[in-house]
Formats: sequence, C-alpha cells, structure tokens
Amino acid sequence: MSLKKSAFAALAAISFALPALADGIMIEDPYARASTMMSQSGAAFMVLKNMTDSDDRLVGASSDVAERVELHTHISDAQGVMQMVEVEEGFPIPAGGSHALARGGDHVMFLGLTRPLQQGDVIQVTLSFEKAGDITVDIPVDLQRKPMHGQMNHGTMKMTN
Repeated sequence: MSLKKSAFAALAAISFALPALADGIMIEDPYARASTMMSQSGAAFMVLKNMTDSDDRLVGASSDVAERVELHTHISDAQGVMQMVEVEEGFPIPAGGSHALARGGDHVMFLGLTRPLQQGDVIQVTLSFEKAGDITVDIPVDLQRKPMHGQMNHGTMKMTN
C-alpha cells in the first residue's frame, strides 16, 4: 500500500474514533451489525450525549441501508421471554446527560436490509431529535464486536410490532 493510501486509511480510522457533535448532541462509539450475512435486519448502537442544558429526545432514524428504520428496545413478558418492540415515543436524553443504545437494550433497528452489512463497511444514518433536529452519522459496521458485560441477552427473543 502506498504511503498516501496508508495515511488516508489512518485518517479515516481516526475520524470514526472521534465523536460526532451537532447542535449540542454528541454521538460516541457508533457501530452497526447484522447477526449473519443473510440477515434481513440489523441494528446500530452508540451513546447519545446531550451537551445542552435542555432535555432532548431521539424520535426517529432513517438510512438507505434498510426499507424501514425504527427505534427499538427489549422487554421481558410475563413468561420471561424477551421481546423486541418499537419505541414510538423515542428515547429521552436528559440535559447534560446521556442515553446508551446498546445490544440487549435500546437500539436503532434496520428492517428489510437493502444490502448486506459487511465488516468494515460504513453506513450513513440520520438521527432525528426533537430539539436538535437531524444529525447524519457515518457508522462503521463491526460484526466482531462482543457485547459488554451486563448487556448480554439471556432470554428467548421474538420481534413484535
């Protein structure tokens, strides 16, 4: 690889390590994944930080990587079965606080993938906030990342609408 290509690759890697910041909302450590190469769905995870002194809310998301993009979470039913459900009201981000989108919890869900999510790809996702407006984020696909301790899904999961 030429020196120019090496420098560009290093710069690209550093840019993904830096948090995105727009209108007082900081997006840290974003990544996306699908469970298999043949999956029709995938998800994105990140930490949303509100750097303002006013509460905000993530109310939607969009991307050309999927036919539908929804905000989802996991809940346990009366039998202890984990269900993935859409959160139509979105996720609150308190003033000066943060909200983690993590595996086994709240996340951005891609339904009807228009292309496979392959290791090392970068996808664009537009996050829509109640007050901050739309923020477009470049999210790297990381199929090898393991969930952090405490975020493991220990139940059976099914999707509901």
